[in-house]
Amino acid sequence: MFSLSDILNKKAILPKAEEALPGRDKPIPTAQKHYVNGNPLKGPYPEGLETALFGMGCFWGAERLFWQTAGVWATAVGYAGGFTPNPTYQETCTGLTGHAEVALVVFDPKVVSYADLLKLFWENHDPTQGMRQGNDIGTTYRSVIFTFGDEQRKQALASRDAYEASLVASGRGKVTTEIAPAPEFYFAEAEHQQYLAKNPNGYCGLQGTGVSCPIPTGVSA
Repeated sequence: MFSLSDILNKKAILPKAEEALPGRDKPIPTAQKHYVNGNPLKGPYPEGLETALFGMGCFWGAERLFWQTAGVWATAVGYAGGFTPNPTYQETCTGLTGHAEVALVVFDPKVVSYADLLKLFWENHDPTQGMRQGNDIGTTYRSVIFTFGDEQRKQALASRDAYEASLVASGRGKVTTEIAPAPEFYFAEAEHQQYLAKNPNGYCGLQGTGVSCPIPTGVSA
């Protein structure tokens, strides 16, 4: 029989592709419109808008952080960065899909820049904890930035280096955040979309380090 420690340790190790759950061919059902502003979750999105994808631990609080930001047109929560196609919440919680819980952010760059979103990302969670976020332990809660295009990747890497310098100077560890090109995003179930708007007293594990993230030279906010 496995002990609780064994189970937690296993959930903190990314599975290999051959170990991942099989998933399914079709997307799981989800909401069609944003519960807060009524905009379509899956688009089509208005011309000129851009998308970003962030993982900051539990996706409920991360999504609320961004939908409350001026210039954000829509948000959605889901799963990305693993092996299992069209996973369910229960499957991702096993740690056997490889996915992280992530928030998709659709934003107007004329109102809020990608650099602004990166600053929110870094300052509102602890990106030094590896496969966990606070008491939420497992690969699904790892810190991730999935980028769309070379410019986002450039800005993400520059902001990581700048923030890591600030964190180390304050006595904290190095950044463990995964930065990679955006993989396929799988929308989570309807009940998880805008969860904290539907459940105002629901769980939110977001907790920053208290260290400010400087905007790197050459990256406009």
